[in-house]
Amino acid sequence: MLGLAWPLILTNVAQALIHATDVILLGWAGPRTLAAGTLGINIYFAFLIFGMGLMTAAAPMLARELGARRHSVRDVRRTVRQAMWAAVAITLPVWIILWNSGAILVAIGQDRGLAADAQSFVRALQWGLLPYLLYLVLRAFISALERPIWSLIVGLACVLFNAVVNYGLVFGHFGLPKLGLQGAGIGSTCANILMFLGLAAVVLLHPRFRRYRLFGRFWRADWERFRQIWKLGLPIAVTLGLEITIFNAAVFLMGLIGPDSIAAHAIAIQIASLTFMVPMGLAQAVTVRVGLAYGRKDRDGVAVAGWTAFALSVGFMSLTALVMLTIPDRLVGAFLDSADPANATVIPLAISFLFVAAIFQIVDGAQVVGAGMLRGLHDTKVPMLYAAVGYWVIGLSVAVGLAFGLGWGGVGIWTGLATGLASVALLMVTRWVRRERLGLSRL
Repeated sequence: MLGLAWPLILTNVAQALIHATDVILLGWAGPRTLAAGTLGINIYFAFLIFGMGLMTAAAPMLARELGARRHSVRDVRRTVRQAMWAAVAITLPVWIILWNSGAILVAIGQDRGLAADAQSFVRALQWGLLPYLLYLVLRAFISALERPIWSLIVGLACVLFNAVVNYGLVFGHFGLPKLGLQGAGIGSTCANILMFLGLAAVVLLHPRFRRYRLFGRFWRADWERFRQIWKLGLPIAVTLGLEITIFNAAVFLMGLIGPDSIAAHAIAIQIASLTFMVPMGLAQAVTVRVGLAYGRKDRDGVAVAGWTAFALSVGFMSLTALVMLTIPDRLVGAFLDSADPANATVIPLAISFLFVAAIFQIVDGAQVVGAGMLRGLHDTKVPMLYAAVGYWVIGLSVAVGLAFGLGWGGVGIWTGLATGLASVALLMVTRWVRRERLGLSRL
């Protein structure tokens, strides 16, 4: 499990560092710039995560095909091709929506000035969506072949590229124009394009991958497989969409409290997002491992793969919770200068949010790996319903009630997020136990 997971984890960290770099640079530019960037990132992420969920369908499909026939070529190529078609199909309407992100933010009650700044950022950032989704399809392909190290190499190169280019474009260094928020969007788009082109070069040139000829006859349709991608991937997309949009809703609720709360939330959620990359990588790995065993009809292999990933995830997130509880000031200090008077109210808020984030670290790790375990069994529809109830019925109700009903402010919103995550984790693990006891006996 670790052999497959660690490159995926570090690849996720590399991708998270690209956006963490944006947050750090925008934080250096000032709290208002950070607040506008946070609004833009969150509306962009709502659609990015939905697309990621759809692309996630490629991983269990490829794993099951390779588990059943280890040397399958034609079916693997068709699955990759139709997943890429699905990426194009979902991106085109999303681009139209993101182009009007400013109007959307104003419609949900955000400050017009912040919304206008956020729109300039999103209009530069949105063009990186398609190449990133295509990159995810290729990453699923090499992961199913248990060679994810190449996605890590490409991802690390893009982290460095993004940091240098964004620093130059945001602040006008290295002979580049000073574009502020818009520059951060352009830099991240260029990084995503580079990620796709880099991994495409690997699968075209590497002897282990090139025999699949993934881009050969790319125009040929396989409508049944295209339908399967959507049938399996759409519930995953909705599940991830429900999760990310509840966090987006938290940002917008913070906006009703004030810009300082938005900026503090951006810091806390960025730290939590970095730690989340480990269980997310384990979830991706367990989907492949369970899928391979499922394709072989190996009941014991399914169970061992699932519980191994679960134990690793919960154990790691327990350690990160301890770090957040013991040194929150140092974590926040990496993003904001404590000597700057403009940050005097933001830093204490961010620290208070981190205390709550520490509490939900464990259940966050449990729910994402639980979902990955079930995806390996092609079980996606019921987890989608669990996410709807846990995040939007339980989590949002608690967040609004505590934040505005009892006057807890931002801490109340974070407590609601933790409650929603705990609910979903419990439901996911309960379903896995039920499938293990009943469903797997039919393998």
